[in-house]
Amino acid sequence: MARGVLVLMLIHSLCSVHGQVSYSIPEEMSKGSLVGNIVQDLGLDIKRLKTGKGRIFTGDQPDYIALDKDRGILLIKERIDREVLCGQISPCALHFQIILDNPMELYSVTVEITDINDNPPLFERSEMKFEISETAAIGARFMLEIAVDPDVGTNGLQTYTLNPTDNFQLKLNQQPDGGKIVEMVLQKPLDREKHEYMTLVLTAVDGGEPQMSGTVKIHVNVLDVNDNAPVFTQQTYKVSVNENSPKGTRLTTVSATDADSGSNNVVTYSLSRSTASISNMFSVDGRNGEVTLMGQLDYEKVKNYQFYIEGRDEGGLLDSCKIVVDVTDVNDNSPVISTISKSSATAEDAPLSTVIAMISVNDPDSESNGQVSCSINENIPFEIKPSSNRFYSIVTASELDRETKSEYNITVTCSDEGVPSLSSRADLSLKITDVNDNAPVFEKSSYEASVLENNTPGLSIFTVTARDADWNQNARVSYILEESFDNGVPMSSYVSVNAESGVIHAVRSFDYEQIKSFTFHVKAQDGGSPPLSSNISVKITVQDQNDNAPQVLYPVQTSGSLVAEIVPRSADLGYLVTKVVAVDVDSGQNAWLSYKLQKATDRALFEVGAQNGEIRTIRQVTDKDAVKQKLTVIVEDNGQPPRSATVNVNVALADSFPEVLSEFSDFTHDKEYNDNLTFYLVLALAVVSFLFIVSIIAIFAVKCYRWRRERMFYKSNGQLPVIPYYPPLYADVGGTGTLQHVYNYEHYRTTDSRKSDMKYVRPCNQSIISLDNSEAQTLPHARNEKLIDDCDDQNKT
Repeated sequence: MARGVLVLMLIHSLCSVHGQVSYSIPEEMSKGSLVGNIVQDLGLDIKRLKTGKGRIFTGDQPDYIALDKDRGILLIKERIDREVLCGQISPCALHFQIILDNPMELYSVTVEITDINDNPPLFERSEMKFEISETAAIGARFMLEIAVDPDVGTNGLQTYTLNPTDNFQLKLNQQPDGGKIVEMVLQKPLDREKHEYMTLVLTAVDGGEPQMSGTVKIHVNVLDVNDNAPVFTQQTYKVSVNENSPKGTRLTTVSATDADSGSNNVVTYSLSRSTASISNMFSVDGRNGEVTLMGQLDYEKVKNYQFYIEGRDEGGLLDSCKIVVDVTDVNDNSPVISTISKSSATAEDAPLSTVIAMISVNDPDSESNGQVSCSINENIPFEIKPSSNRFYSIVTASELDRETKSEYNITVTCSDEGVPSLSSRADLSLKITDVNDNAPVFEKSSYEASVLENNTPGLSIFTVTARDADWNQNARVSYILEESFDNGVPMSSYVSVNAESGVIHAVRSFDYEQIKSFTFHVKAQDGGSPPLSSNISVKITVQDQNDNAPQVLYPVQTSGSLVAEIVPRSADLGYLVTKVVAVDVDSGQNAWLSYKLQKATDRALFEVGAQNGEIRTIRQVTDKDAVKQKLTVIVEDNGQPPRSATVNVNVALADSFPEVLSEFSDFTHDKEYNDNLTFYLVLALAVVSFLFIVSIIAIFAVKCYRWRRERMFYKSNGQLPVIPYYPPLYADVGGTGTLQHVYNYEHYRTTDSRKSDMKYVRPCNQSIISLDNSEAQTLPHARNEKLIDDCDDQNKT
């Protein structure tokens, strides 16, 4: 329709309307019937109609009219039903346009459709029924159904007639909208005993030509006078039903009787209006009185229902009875657990029977269905106890330990005694708060660590670690150095301990030669109140470094005199000239010494033992060899880097003392003798002679001792007591405080040197001469005992 309007507007905008013509035709004309001569009425010729391609435009409306361009007339294309086209609208018309092209022209055409009497009045039903009591009053009105005529005007519905009219007459009431209300009015009393049934005919007539009508039959059933009310067989009906009964369950059947006959004897059952509030729970069959459950019962909400059922006959008389429904409980409710109070956390030192939660349990069921017992999950240090009716307490049943378990999930299960039993669960979470009940524990029972000597103060030596099983502040460990003393020196002057990390720092630089190890105690203390602590012993071993050079003990180097070893010119190959004795106050490989001949007057005459420092001849001494021989021996340790010391050894090749004296001036660095030279030489000769005699006696005494010991060994079959060997003692020459007080001379001897026999005896006083700067002959009395011991050892080898 909208599209047609738009097209029409377009046509109007493109061309002008040259003419308009109207026609009037009746409805229901046959197809092909003439509507009008459009060429004549519009003043056109047929040629123009053809050349202009004349056509009809109806928009969205059906094409009821067709254009015959050859004859220039309008014809009926489809049968027109006015009632279908316009209904009750009057007048009814068709509007369309005739369009011509070249030039474009438009002509409006209106065709009015007039009504014909082609529809009779019709009633919706073919018959109507009324049941009227014989006691109905005169003037009682009964509304009748009206007829419908789709025609309009005089062809439409005009009037009604009713036959017969013995007891009723017809009354028409005009409505403001033009409609009519048809009523049947009682004008004569009814008598059921004379006429139990009556049939009347209502006729509707229109005004068309020919006149048309429609009828409907009216059946009147005269009702008996209702003088007896229905009576129920029981005034009260009682029934019991389980609360879980399904909808549609039959509860009971009520019954009522009526002494009347006919319709007055028919009883209809219904719920009393006073109990309409339970109409969603129960229903009653109106014909047979069967009471049925319609809703869901719940014993916990309503335990008993009471309502009334009415029995009504057709005349409106009634009786009522009472229905009592007792709802029987079934176990359909699980226990409801409610937490009254609970603790989210409790201390691990909480005493036994500490209440951590209180709950209430309610089961709305009755009797055994509502009896509830509760329990909690096993293997937890809690138990549940009933405190009063429907109330329970959850208490501690054993000691708690946060370090073992810091949180518990407690599941409370409550079950009723119904069949089957129903149960409910509730979960409670409880955290165990920490109490300072654990002392810090060190990872080891004791600690040992080492540090190189000559360390820098503040050096981190190592770390002690302690763990505390407690939590938070109670587990915060602090480390404390316990004050103690080592030879009167406080440990705090040696080391310090970081209170937070447990790192042990060196307070000072350690010297292995002064202190080789020390032990102290560290205390680990937590942050609890009161604090708990534990102790651990720590041993620190100072590791040696090669920080000391070897020290030569023999031959003694002095600035005032020179010592010369006398070697006879008859000395054979391998003759022991002397032995360089040195020590190194370091330890381990840092104290392993090796000897090497650095310089010599004649390298082909002497050699030095790399391990023992013994200076021996490596060939026969000849007369060509110079009397004065000077050797330089270097002593080196095995450290990294190695350290060394040098010693000068003066050797005199001579068979007699005067021969030595002839070369004496060379050993005294070319100084002139003083006037007392003879005195010193004589004194030196006397001392050397004395020492020689003492040496001979000592050698014989040792030999005798060995011979006697061997005899005792043979007699006792080798079972001799072990005689301990005590090495000689050496004083600290350097005075630095780093020299060991006990030096084992055996370290520098050859293998099995104590068991070797004496090859020859040489007087010590003839092998050593001391030459001082004052050109006086003397012997170093301060070293007499040591020199004697050295001579003994040399002679034994």
